[in-house]
Amino acid sequence: MDLTFASLSEISEAVTAKKLSAKEVATHFQQRVQALDPKLNAFAALNPDVIKEADAIDARIAKGENVGVLAGVPFGIKDMLCTKGLATTAGSKILSGFIPPYDATVVSRLKKAGVVIMGKLNQDEFAMGSSNETSFFGPVKNPWDLERVPGGSSGGSAAAQAARLVPGTIGTDTGGSIRQPASFCGIVGVKPTYGRVSRYGIIAFASSLDQAGPMVSTVKDAALTLEVISGHDPMDSTSSQKQVPAWSKNLSSDIKGMKIGVIKEYLSGGLEADTQKTFDEALATVKKMGAEIVEISVAGTEFAIPVYYLVATSEASSNLARYDGVRFGYRAEFPRLSGVELEEFYGKTRGEGFGAEVKRRIMLGTYCLSSGYYDAYYNKAGQVRRLLTEQFIDAFKKCDAILSPVTAAPAFKLGELVHDPMTMYLNDIFTTSTNLAGLPGMSVPFGLSQSGLPIGVQVTGAHFEEQKMLNVAYALESVSSVKGKNPHVI
Repeated sequence: MDLTFASLSEISEAVTAKKLSAKEVATHFQQRVQALDPKLNAFAALNPDVIKEADAIDARIAKGENVGVLAGVPFGIKDMLCTKGLATTAGSKILSGFIPPYDATVVSRLKKAGVVIMGKLNQDEFAMGSSNETSFFGPVKNPWDLERVPGGSSGGSAAAQAARLVPGTIGTDTGGSIRQPASFCGIVGVKPTYGRVSRYGIIAFASSLDQAGPMVSTVKDAALTLEVISGHDPMDSTSSQKQVPAWSKNLSSDIKGMKIGVIKEYLSGGLEADTQKTFDEALATVKKMGAEIVEISVAGTEFAIPVYYLVATSEASSNLARYDGVRFGYRAEFPRLSGVELEEFYGKTRGEGFGAEVKRRIMLGTYCLSSGYYDAYYNKAGQVRRLLTEQFIDAFKKCDAILSPVTAAPAFKLGELVHDPMTMYLNDIFTTSTNLAGLPGMSVPFGLSQSGLPIGVQVTGAHFEEQKMLNVAYALESVSSVKGKNPHVI
C-alpha cells in the first residue's frame, strides 16, 4: 500500500489489522509535513503530541478495543475549529495565544472515530477571504503552482490535502470556503446541509451560514468523514435531529434516470474558456450516463452576492464584538492601563489585532445593522434570502441534483486580486446561494486547464439529500481527467 495516497478506510483497516501501526502512519505524514510545508505554508500550528496520540491508538488496539472507523488516520483541522490544548487563532492576530479548553464537536467526533490530529491549518482571517491571503500567518500557496492561490478561506486545508501532507482535512464553508479551494486544488470538498454538522466550537463568522465539512481526496472518503462528523448535538440548537445515513456504503455511480438541473441564470456566459469546457464535459458525461438534463430557473441567484455580503457582514459584526483584548487573545500595549478610556483600549487593541479585510467587513456589517438602516439592508436581505430558498425548493421538485461551475476560472495568481475586494467577492458567485438556502453542495475535481490547473464541478442537492449529491459526484469522479494526476509539489 502506498501510504501517501491510501484512502482513509485503507489506512484505518491496515492499522486496525495491525499491518501498520498508527505511529508509523503518523510518522510518515509528519515527515511529509516537515519536508513540504515550508513551500506551502498550509499549517498554522503542529500538534506536538501527534506521536503520543498515535501510540495511544496502538495501545487501545493491542487491548482489543474498537477504536473507530478512522483508526490511526491523521487529519489536519482548519484553524477555525477549537482544539483542546492546541492553539486556535482563526488566522488572526487578535486570537494569538488562545488555547481552547475544549474541542469543537467536529473534532471530538473525529477523535472518537480514532483520528490523530496532525495540527491546525492556515486560513483567511476569521474565514473572510477567497484566496488565503488575509491570514496572520501569511498566504498559503497552491501545490499545483506555487505562484497561485489555493483559494479560501479553507486554503490551508485544500493545499495540505492536495499535497497529501495528511490523508484528510476539515474546512468550514460560509459562502464557498470549502468548495472554491477544493476546486482550485483538485480535491473533493463537501458543505453539508445547514444543521447536519454541529457548529459548537467553531469560531463564529456568520452563524446562519457557517458549516464545517470534509476536504479529502475522494468522494468515498468525503462520505465516510461526513458520517463521522454529522448528527444532532445538544450543544448546538441549530443542529438537526435527522438520522445520519450510511452515505459511504450507499454510494453508487449509476445515475441513470436521475434528473440533473442546470440553472439557466448561470448560463449567461462569463466563464473562462477552460472552465466552460470542463462544465460542458460534465453535462455531457452525466447525459451519457443516462441522466436527464433539466433547465431550471432560480431567479434569486442574481441577488445572491449582495444578499450574502449583507447577511454575512452583519452577523460578523455581531460575532466579532466579543474580541476585546480583556479576557483572551491579543491586547495592545499601553504604558499603563490606569486612566486609559475603554474606547481607546478597545480601539487600539482591535485596530492592531484585526486585519484590513476583517475591519472592512465589521464596518460594513455595523453600518447595515445601525439605526435607520437595519430595515433597508439586513431585514430586506433576509426577505430576499427567504425567496431564494423557496425558489430552490421549487426547483428541486423538477430535479434530483443541480450541476454548476464552482468558480468562473481556475486559481488566480498570488497578489492578483488582493487589492480588488469587489472582484474577489464576485469569485463566490456560484457558491453563496447554497449557503443562503442552507443546501448541501460539493466540489468534485473534473477537468484540467491548458496550463495544468485543476477545475472542479459543483453538485448541489436538496435539503438533507446528501446521498443523491454524493452519487452524482461519485459518477463524475469515475471518469474525471484529474483522477491520478498529482500537484507539482509532490
